[in-house]
Parts: sequence; structure tokens; C-alpha cells
Amino acid sequence: MTDLTGIDDLARLTARAAESWPDRTAWVFDTGGEPRSLTFAEVHARSDEFAGALASLGVSPGDRVALMLRNCPEFPLLWLATAKLGAAMVPVNVNYRELDGSHVLADAGARVVVGAPEFVEMLRAIAPKAGVERVLTPGELPAGKPKPELPLPAGEQPVNIQYTSGTTGAPKGCVLPHRYWTTLARGMITEHPWLRSDDVMLTAQPFHYIDPQWHVAVGLASGARLVVLDRFHPSTFWSKVREHGVTWFYCLGMMPTLLLRQPPSEEDKRHRVRAVHASAIPRELHSRLEERWGVPWFEAFGMTETGADIRVRPQDHDEVVGTGCIGTPVPGREVAVLGPDDRPVPRGETGELAIRGVGLMLGYHQRPDDTVRAFRNGWFHTGDLVRMDDRGRIYYVGRTKDMIRRSGENISADEVERALLLHPGVRLAAVIGVPDEIRGEEVEAFVVPADGADPTPDELAEHCAAKLAYFKVPRYWKVVDELPMTASERVAKGRLKSADPLAGAYDRVARAWL
Repeated sequence: MTDLTGIDDLARLTARAAESWPDRTAWVFDTGGEPRSLTFAEVHARSDEFAGALASLGVSPGDRVALMLRNCPEFPLLWLATAKLGAAMVPVNVNYRELDGSHVLADAGARVVVGAPEFVEMLRAIAPKAGVERVLTPGELPAGKPKPELPLPAGEQPVNIQYTSGTTGAPKGCVLPHRYWTTLARGMITEHPWLRSDDVMLTAQPFHYIDPQWHVAVGLASGARLVVLDRFHPSTFWSKVREHGVTWFYCLGMMPTLLLRQPPSEEDKRHRVRAVHASAIPRELHSRLEERWGVPWFEAFGMTETGADIRVRPQDHDEVVGTGCIGTPVPGREVAVLGPDDRPVPRGETGELAIRGVGLMLGYHQRPDDTVRAFRNGWFHTGDLVRMDDRGRIYYVGRTKDMIRRSGENISADEVERALLLHPGVRLAAVIGVPDEIRGEEVEAFVVPADGADPTPDELAEHCAAKLAYFKVPRYWKVVDELPMTASERVAKGRLKSADPLAGAYDRVARAWL
């Protein structure tokens, strides 16, 4: 049942799934202890109950509800409940602390936050300055409240403010409409990987990321079962794939590399997986991944701002394995490779990837200038460098943004620098990414002490850990007398990167000077 005609919002999508497959298992949360399962009918009914609870707290169309929960059914249920009210969900990274957490809540204008008990103390501490009215756990939500009768949301109505780190400054909120999700879901059931009601998907990423959320949307559209793990565990990942009869999954970042580093097993090819999609497959490992598990791995490209954009097609797969090819545009997407003047470059030359089509974000929340700049000339400028061959296939080259990509996480260098500057012993700070075999990149900080101060790397790391998510805390540290500056008084990071940045640095993981 793939006809989604007239379905352009999550409320209708949920109701249609409950009507089409009421008794079929929709979700299995295998996140510790006994797995928790819900049918499509239960998903619809329980999200209605949560919608009634939120409405009783005063949540109405246009409001924002923040969620700070680990992987549990309550996260997607509250997301769908928020969607049914015409409100927008704001996911909060569970690793956030005072500085980054309060920024997201204040910037989004969240009225209500639903958090796990472990986060409630921190959330209540930052709520007043963030403008949050109520902080509750899922168990504290009022029970037995009827869902209000409201007009169904429109396709372009915001349903998420999804924060993603940009090139500079604190994370920016991507305003995602209902049509973003239905467009993405429709494409994955009408085009490769052609997900169907007899498929079983699996996600091992936290729900505050975009990926588990689109898995939910695809499951509601296709009738496929979604298995959710607490997080990615390389040593047990494939055993969970076999245990749950998974037929398709998506992964990214260092996941393929860590899977390959597990000891080979006679069980490696005993599974039901028919295809794997992944972003940034290590090209030198691509063939080994397929040989070991006996299944094709397909490269895919997408962004929080744009959804699903580019995928390798089955007919191209064999030819492009290990080449760095990310595929061709999916239906409904156009791409261009642009030079510095925003004009297309000749085929084969490197330029910035630009995207346009249906179902992209509406813009950056409360950042009109950033939105205009990103969508200039009618194209969304990704900040990624690519080239296109004569057959329209796209090959990834690199990034233009001042952003560090560590283990699949986007880290704004500026955000880490701002946290460092809050330390009284820091006068100047610069943060860069350095290559890392396992994580893609690691974070290195260069610090100029304040007069009379002598902060140690461990002291500075502890300071950052109290302000930022753990994955943003620099691994490598250099305390220097000065930083190279440009004529416009900006740090010349190119010079930092070109002068053997790790020479003489302190590695806080190894607790040693290099």
C-alpha cells in the first residue's frame, strides 16, 4: 500500500497507518531490559493521549515542545502528539548541558519541556532564563485528557525545529514542515530501497538526531517495522540485526569502520538484510564491507536542512563501489555544482553542491539573513564540495564550512571557542579539526592564557565538559603565547592546520604530550 495521495502531514500519516495495519507491530524498542513493542493502532491511540495531555498544559498550534529523552517510545509518541496539535517539537541532545541546552530552549522559544528524570534538575535550573514555563517527565503528564478537535495540519506547517551546528556560532534551528517528512518517506517506498510492509528497519542512533525520526515517518508510510536500539554497539550490532530479522538499515560516520574491526564470525552472512544505506562510506573499505556481510552497501547523501537528496541507484552500484560516488538526485530533487560566483562549473570540476526541490526546510528559525544566504538564487547551498561526471553522478570531495565532523557529529568550532572564552584563564582560543583514523576528525584547541593565568589542558577540558556535550570537548590541546591572525583580525586557521597541529600537543585521552 504505497499510495500516499493527499497525505502531506504526520497526523494523517499516523491515522492511515493505524487504519491500514492496526495489529501489525510498528515499533520494537530494544533499549535495555525487556523490549517494548507497539502496534500501529497503539501508536495512533497513545499519541492521541499525549496530544490531550499536552493540550491540557496549554500547548496549542504554533507552540514549541522540547524533548530531552533517550531512546524510548515516549519520544516519537510525543513528537506525533505535538504534530497532531499543530505544534512543533524541539529535540534536545541528551549530551547537552547548561550552555548549549539553554541556547536551544531559548532560541526555539519552547514553552514546555518533557525530559527524562535524569535531566529534570538541569532543565529546571535553566528553564527561567530560557523562558520555559513547564518541565515535566513523561510520567508527570496529565492522564485521561481528550485530544482537542483541531484542523489537520497543512503540509507547510512547521512540525520540528531541529538544531544543527553551522559553520559559525551556536547551533541553528532548521524549521522542518510536515511535507519534509512525507516527501522523504514517499521517496523511500516508491524508489530504492523500496521499503515495504514486510520490511524490518533498524536504527541505533539517538532520537534527537534526524535519522530515527525519518525512520518513524518511513515506517508509518510503508507499514515496515522499526527496531530501535539504545545506541550503536559494534560488538552486538549484527546479533541484533539477526535477532530481529532486520532487512534494511542505515548507518553513518565511523559505524562501518567499527563494524569491520569486530572479529569475523561464521554468522556474518546469516541475516535477512537485503540492502544497507550509509553516508560517507570509507571508500577503501567499501568492498570489504560487502564481501564480509554479503550485502550491497549504497551511498546516500542528505542534510537536516534538505532531507534525502542523493542516492546511488542499484544499476550504478557495482561500477561506483569504492569511488566516493554519492549517487544521483532522487526524484523531486535538482542539484547543481556551483563555483564561487554561484554559476555552474563544467562537468568534472569541483564546486559547491546546491540543492532545490519539494520538502526542504522552511528556513533557519529566527535567522532570516542566514536563510536568505543559504537559499540564494533559489538554491540551497550545502557548503559541501563535489564534482559531477558526464553521466550526472556526483562525487564527494570535502567541506567548505568551518565545522568539525567527529564520529558523525557536527561540531561548530566557534561554539567550542565561545565556551573556552568563558574560562577566566583564557584570553584567546581557536578550535580546529584534525584527521583521525577512527572518528574522521578529532577536536584540537589552541589556547592563549589570560595575563597571569596558567590553565592546564585537563582543567580546560573539565570546564568544557560542564558547558558542552562530551563529544565537543577537545581531545588535543596546545597552550600558546599567540595565535596567527589575518589582516582583519581573525585567527588564520589555515596556518594552524598547515604547521603540524599535533606537534607538542597534549592528548587528554592518552594523557601524554605528543
